[in-house]
Amino acid sequence: MLTTTILAGHERSFSPNDVIVTKTNLKGRITYANQSFPEISSLTAAQALGAPYSVIRHPGMPRCVFKLLWKYLQAGREIFAYVLNRATNGDHYWVLARVTPSFDGNGKVVGYHSNRRATKRSTFEQVIRPLYQDVLQIEDRKPDRKIGMNRAHDVFSAKLQTQQMTYDQ
Repeated sequence: MLTTTILAGHERSFSPNDVIVTKTNLKGRITYANQSFPEISSLTAAQALGAPYSVIRHPGMPRCVFKLLWKYLQAGREIFAYVLNRATNGDHYWVLARVTPSFDGNGKVVGYHSNRRATKRSTFEQVIRPLYQDVLQIEDRKPDRKIGMNRAHDVFSAKLQTQQMTYDQ
């Protein structure tokens, strides 16, 4: 299990044909992981099951993106997001995640399902990396993490509005 923030500076890659699949409960604890997840994260199945999903959170991932992700999920909507994750040895890897709420027979959200694929490098390098660097700098400027996250979220939303775009676009 990751107990410290180890960063190796090495990026892992995986095939565009691979799909990393996980399911979590409402509290974000992993309840299912396909074989691709332990291969890229370096967690064993035993380490992954029951662990908080944040076990692979990379400190270079803007918190405001997670705020947006949770806003969508709590509204019962799916979301696509570029996410920077961390393997147990400190390597990192980028994914394009599709995260959806899982519903029971009565339409109640009972957990979350995520499919992740390798990123399209051109879109990532031209749009996502610079945007994430900008909002991460805003987050890091505030001594209070929550204030920084909220300020970065506002800037992120304003940038989209200036472009006359929604996040989904």
